[in-house]
Amino acid sequence: MHHPLDLFHYCPKCGSEYFEINDFKSKHCSNCGFTYYQNPSSSTAAFILNSKGELLVARRAKDPAKGTLDLPGGFVDNGESGEQGMVREIREETGLDIHELEYLFSIPNVYHYSGMDIHTLDLFFRCHVEDDAVVHAADDASECMWLPLREVYVERFGLRSIREAVHRFLQLNC
Repeated sequence: MHHPLDLFHYCPKCGSEYFEINDFKSKHCSNCGFTYYQNPSSSTAAFILNSKGELLVARRAKDPAKGTLDLPGGFVDNGESGEQGMVREIREETGLDIHELEYLFSIPNVYHYSGMDIHTLDLFFRCHVEDDAVVHAADDASECMWLPLREVYVERFGLRSIREAVHRFLQLNC
């Protein structure tokens, strides 16, 4: 596996070619002294449950893992908390307005996108909705569906961290 910063050859501050690996997570420019740290991006995913014990799952509309199952979620934007990012992503992908979230756990991940490995820290939340909540698949979701927990199969989820999280969630809830 390549270093995450191997694709960056020039200093983003001064443009110098003297931008070299400093340690396992940074590059340093010997021309201007700038050090860039490559830290994980935050992303979120939600276990959305209704009172029937069904889990809301989405089908991925885009690569990576297009066509496989996923949990509603996505990247946290600059200036957002993990909770704010989660609420926004749920609204964008499902149309649901969520007002209460419960943080469950996090999983480090590598998300391959646009020819790059993006290191992420995936934050997982649980939330509940009323049975009459209307769901509309949009944005990164081509379809949304409610599944009884006994019909949720880990291998149908396309992303590694989501599979790991679903496995962990099912162990705790079934």
